[in-house]
Amino acid sequence: MGHRRVVRGFALVAVAALLASCTIGDGGRLEPAAHTTSATTTQKDMPRPPQINVANGETGVEPVDPVTVSSSAGLASVTMTNESGKEVEAEFNADKSEWTTTEPLGYGRTYTVEARDTEGQKVVSTFTTLSPDATVNAYVGPLDGATVGVAQAVTIRFDSAIKDTKAVEDLIEVTTSNDTDGAFFWLDPYELRWRPKEYWEPGTDVSVKVNLYGQKLGNGLYGAQDSETNFTIGDKVETVIDNADKMLRVYANGELVKEFPVSLGTDNVHDTPSGTYVVGDEHEKLTMDSRTYGLALDAGGYVTPVDYATQLSYSGIYVHSAPWAIGALGSYNQSHGCINASYDNAQWFQNYVKRGDPVVVKNTAGGTLTPYDGLGYWNLDWEQRSGGSEEPLYP
Repeated sequence: MGHRRVVRGFALVAVAALLASCTIGDGGRLEPAAHTTSATTTQKDMPRPPQINVANGETGVEPVDPVTVSSSAGLASVTMTNESGKEVEAEFNADKSEWTTTEPLGYGRTYTVEARDTEGQKVVSTFTTLSPDATVNAYVGPLDGATVGVAQAVTIRFDSAIKDTKAVEDLIEVTTSNDTDGAFFWLDPYELRWRPKEYWEPGTDVSVKVNLYGQKLGNGLYGAQDSETNFTIGDKVETVIDNADKMLRVYANGELVKEFPVSLGTDNVHDTPSGTYVVGDEHEKLTMDSRTYGLALDAGGYVTPVDYATQLSYSGIYVHSAPWAIGALGSYNQSHGCINASYDNAQWFQNYVKRGDPVVVKNTAGGTLTPYDGLGYWNLDWEQRSGGSEEPLYP
């Protein structure tokens, strides 16, 4: 779960004399009181001036640590602005003895706090927040407001490699409406998945918050911004593709909805891997280019436009229309690994399934889809979850 750093303690301040040029320790500059004290008022009788928890002139201040001002006499006014004059959002407590910022600060910005208490004593503190060497973003899926299938994982991709995976996991909150048991799985230093132990229960509401902003993620590396998404689990729709009879069958909540013949990867050449896949992107039209998956044209590769291509893996396996393979459907395998179907059946399949629906391929000679494929994470054993380890189990 996410956490914030503990706010640094108030600087201890001592007043040497009430002069315009005097300095109040590290807590800011003291300016003269706005009113004239009576002859009977002594320095000892005066309350301490407002205390600011960030020292005047301080640099490298953490942007997520709240700035606070306190006063035993009560605060009359407090303002905090950046170098462009924008005022920072903040609030007083009930008796106006304390003022606290309520929004994070920016990286590499200069802020000035001016505080005056009810006795007219004014303190000013100017400081600068830290400037990261680099920042990292987290791209979270599925899309906010989406309804997805029972096999959909929370997907998080970072644009910089993560070394301290435990620290990052602690910044992520996954909340479900039915206390679903789930865990983190790292596919590589950039790709993280949070997946339930078993398929989701239909109707589950899921909320994800990635609290990266202001958090140190490595040497000079900090989170660029927070991210969040909320999604719902739809009906259970599961597809089974059986190489034994070369049929694709779609089940909704356990009941067979439709079946049709298909052709898989050429036997002993481009065998389609068995295992559990997850429906990803859907394209009415897509140009299949084997070079994007490492197969050159002069090595038997291809550049082929297809209709109704439904993604099953990051490695380029799709269910798609293949009019050139009509004679092979239900009879023999002849593709480069994709699931070939007729135009009408490929169209129906894409229109019926949704992102996150599971697709099980069985009885092939292609081994098992690597669990480290972006859509192959159900092939990871539950014991392979990170469990908060600082050494994730990716290859």
